[in-house]
Amino acid sequence: MSEVALRLDGLVIGYQGRPLLPALSAEVRPGELWALIGRNGSGKSTLLRTLLGLLAPVGGRLSWGRSARVAFVPQRGDHEDAMPARAIDMVRSGVDRGWSFVDPFFVGRRREAIRAALHETHADALADEVFATLSEGQKQRVWLARALASSPSVILLDEPTSALDAVAEREAFELLDRLRRERGLALVLASHHMAFVPRFATHAVLVDRDDQVALAGPIAEVLGSATYRKHYGAAAVDEV
Repeated sequence: MSEVALRLDGLVIGYQGRPLLPALSAEVRPGELWALIGRNGSGKSTLLRTLLGLLAPVGGRLSWGRSARVAFVPQRGDHEDAMPARAIDMVRSGVDRGWSFVDPFFVGRRREAIRAALHETHADALADEVFATLSEGQKQRVWLARALASSPSVILLDEPTSALDAVAEREAFELLDRLRRERGLALVLASHHMAFVPRFATHAVLVDRDDQVALAGPIAEVLGSATYRKHYGAAAVDEV
């Protein structure tokens, strides 16, 4: 069995010492896509911020695997479009994180990492375009290329398809699925859009602060839960 990339042991999230949800336990492994699902205000963003280290756990603990290298793809609106940066500049800002400029092979490795990331996300043709002028779908491909350029083993994504139409959303999930399988990445993706999650996610975390629910497990198990059926209905379960 592969090494655990991320382990949650009775993790309790919240603010100022006050729990938001029940304790959550899960093991995320390479090659898995975990969907964080729930209604707006259910606790997804709080969980993601805790995984990113922006919030301290209220209880329990989370731990990353020894070889885990984490990257982040932000939500729409978490960047400044007024910046005159090109797409390739955005990707470069990702590859520079954690790289040593005293490494004699840095320049060549950096160039190759950028090229590979743009190619794998089908963003080669966008390299010299001004980032602010791109469509939302193109911007998401650039953000993903930026994450890939840092050679991560885990990528956290915050509502990456929230601004996309149905066709672009499907293409985004297909790209993530391919990268998951080919690179063996562990992906943790927050989403409240359920059109494609049942088809592409391998596992899920369902959170609901109103009903005080925090479920984690294989996608079919979570989508078959009473809480999921209460809020989303049974339609998506048949797609798994």
